[in-house]
Amino acid sequence: MPKASPDAGGNSAPGSQTLARGLSALQLVAAAPNGLTAQQVADDIGVHRTIAYRLLNTLAQYRFVAKGEDGRYRSAAALAVLGASFDNNVRQLSVPTLRALADELGTTVSLLIAEGDQQVAIAVIVPTNVFYQLSFHEGSRYPLDRGAAGIALLASMPPRPAERPLVPQTRKQGWVITHGEIEPNTFGLAVPVRRSPPSPPTCINLISHREDVVMNGRDSVVKAAGELSAILG
Repeated sequence: MPKASPDAGGNSAPGSQTLARGLSALQLVAAAPNGLTAQQVADDIGVHRTIAYRLLNTLAQYRFVAKGEDGRYRSAAALAVLGASFDNNVRQLSVPTLRALADELGTTVSLLIAEGDQQVAIAVIVPTNVFYQLSFHEGSRYPLDRGAAGIALLASMPPRPAERPLVPQTRKQGWVITHGEIEPNTFGLAVPVRRSPPSPPTCINLISHREDVVMNGRDSVVKAAGELSAILG
């Protein structure tokens, strides 16, 4: 089961404690495909069940969660509307290109952005024409200085002191391949998606256990990144 954020149990400032708990409850429910009971939410955010119930009831009033007949809370329509507003609907605009790319190459592709010192996956697309494939969750976060996607995102930013040699190399050639930096024995290929400020640095990432899939897919990923650059601007 997903865990709540560190401040969920009440370590935040008094004025923001209820808001922090409510957001933590919302994150937990959104990350649970099978839904959660009020008791499960209470256990994860470290509050009494009655407090969790009040938080969930408020979220339900605003249509962010809904309580099913089985007593479990699941994401509701208002959460989808809220998510669609992120970065001018960037995920929805990107999915058709990412879907076509994933099915063409037969491997998982994703769209990531830079957020502070982290890289965040905002779309993860698994191919529909294979039986087994690597994948990870949308919303996953990793350090910005690790893996092909992080390097591609850093390459989209102005030069920094003491950069890894791969970063300026990626700025020059427009793509980067790494091995084993996020997961052992996994290859990553990332290509920056060129966007105008204030849009966050963005990239397409491909992952596979097979080096040949990554190497042979490079031109297709570069092409897809160009298409998204034109779409997203």
